[in-house]
Amino acid sequence: MKSSNELRTLLRSVDHKSYPAYKSLAGSYQFGNFMLSIDHVQGDPFASPSSLHVEILHRDAGFPAAYFEKAPARIALQDHLTRKFASWFEDFNFKAKGSGKSGLLSITRCGQEVLERSACQITDQKIVARFHVGFPAFGRTINAGELEKILFDFLPRCVENSLFYKKLDQKKVEQAVFLSEDQEFIRTYLKEHRLAAFVANGSVLPRKSGVSDLPMKGSVAFSSPASMETAIVLPHAGTIKGMAIPQGITLIVGGGYHGKSTLLEALQMGVYNHIAGDGREYVVTDDTALKLRAEDGRAIRQVDISMFIKDLPNKKDTCCFSTEDASGSTSQAAGVIEGIEAGARLFLIDEDTSATNFMVRDEFMQQVISREKEPITPFLERARDLYEKAGVSTILVAGSSGAFFYIADTILQMDCYHPVDITDGVKKLCKDHTAPRIQAPDFCIPDFDRRLPPARCQGSSGGDRGYGRGRGGSAGRGSDNRHEHMKIKTFGRDSFALDKETVDLRYVEQLADSEQLNALAHLLRQGAEQVLDGKKTVRQTVTWLYDTLEKKGWEPFCSSYVPCGLTKPRIQELYACLNRYRG
Repeated sequence: MKSSNELRTLLRSVDHKSYPAYKSLAGSYQFGNFMLSIDHVQGDPFASPSSLHVEILHRDAGFPAAYFEKAPARIALQDHLTRKFASWFEDFNFKAKGSGKSGLLSITRCGQEVLERSACQITDQKIVARFHVGFPAFGRTINAGELEKILFDFLPRCVENSLFYKKLDQKKVEQAVFLSEDQEFIRTYLKEHRLAAFVANGSVLPRKSGVSDLPMKGSVAFSSPASMETAIVLPHAGTIKGMAIPQGITLIVGGGYHGKSTLLEALQMGVYNHIAGDGREYVVTDDTALKLRAEDGRAIRQVDISMFIKDLPNKKDTCCFSTEDASGSTSQAAGVIEGIEAGARLFLIDEDTSATNFMVRDEFMQQVISREKEPITPFLERARDLYEKAGVSTILVAGSSGAFFYIADTILQMDCYHPVDITDGVKKLCKDHTAPRIQAPDFCIPDFDRRLPPARCQGSSGGDRGYGRGRGGSAGRGSDNRHEHMKIKTFGRDSFALDKETVDLRYVEQLADSEQLNALAHLLRQGAEQVLDGKKTVRQTVTWLYDTLEKKGWEPFCSSYVPCGLTKPRIQELYACLNRYRG
């Protein structure tokens, strides 16, 4: 490893040369109590900025071992350090002058959720922080003096004040770790007490706006109905009280604009931990929970949807159903089956974003259109079996049909953002009305042994699109590295492109960050080359990819270096990504 003085000498030797001379700086350099690595140098000052990372040994960083021994604490500490590093970068961003992206200093912009990111990783031996720097130039002529300011003045100050325990507010570090441990305690409590979710009293559920995930100021604080209030003694925060939603079928009703969807949206993001001050710190949902909705036009691959749809007029087999352009009801039926396959134990459904004919069929419609002429078995007739035979609970927001009252175990009315438990009163009313006819055929869970066709980027000859090939159609540096040539482009939180194939994830609503899409693209790229061979089941494919990520980190999914800008998704989103990949 070279010293920082050698880097300074190299830097001065390329001053005023053409921009590509910067590439000679790539390598690792020791800067006293941290090591700096220049992983990738941009091609010119207008291109994507250069990728760098620093490494600090634990003996130098000085953080208590208890803060990173277990995953919840470690992820919380990584998140806290990333936020501190980002705040210091803001003070020095573009302070070095030049053209294009000269002087840029950037790292991940964290949202309200606490997520595991490549921007900061803590291993058993060290802390690794990854970031971007715009190497300065005037035109395309190197300005080494400005880069020297960044690497020898700005960056050491940012590192010193962000990644060393003695320089941080140690109380805030402790609070971040303790909050995460308390949230994890609640998740364990849910499993032990057969609960689907918990919402603490005093939580702030509404968000600032449709484009801001910050808490809304002046909004009504959440308060639990007395009949559902539960006290939980946390390891650090002590006793908190709130609404415990039991497993089973929970119905959320109420007038328009009274907070039904707001509660559901808080629950769907309760699969993640949140930072202090978010308002949803103690809104905790079963971490396998899956938001379901209709997705007109999505592709479906070999899914057994016969539980909901069968006996089609065109005689198409719904036990192994595929389509390039699904209807709303078909897509939602597939979503249920794919969700069970992905290990979901809780479905979250909003009537507003569901296919009406998939959810319910009223008595009059059943009289007009006989069962023999209707291939769809509505969700209303399957929800009870999903819980009792498959162990999957449902939380459903409804406002137009009273049929769901008859199958619900718990009924909540949102009244001016206050939840009211109306279960007993509604069950009494149900006795005075005729219950909907339930005529669902026998319930049978699919075997989940489906295999997808080989990815079109597979192989090096015959019928593929040349994906994964180097220039001129060659296979590049061998089959193990073909995925490096598949280009990735992310479009916010809506979709990403893997070469010419676009994967549309706009309706996968529990993706919290665009960097999760970037990570999914890297996972899928590796899978498309090495796993999607038509021989493995979907479960085997996803399990291989996710286990590799858990055990080996980001390295197997990247090329020569791990970039800043990858955020770990849940396994449910990895299933969703694979199921929507048309390639």
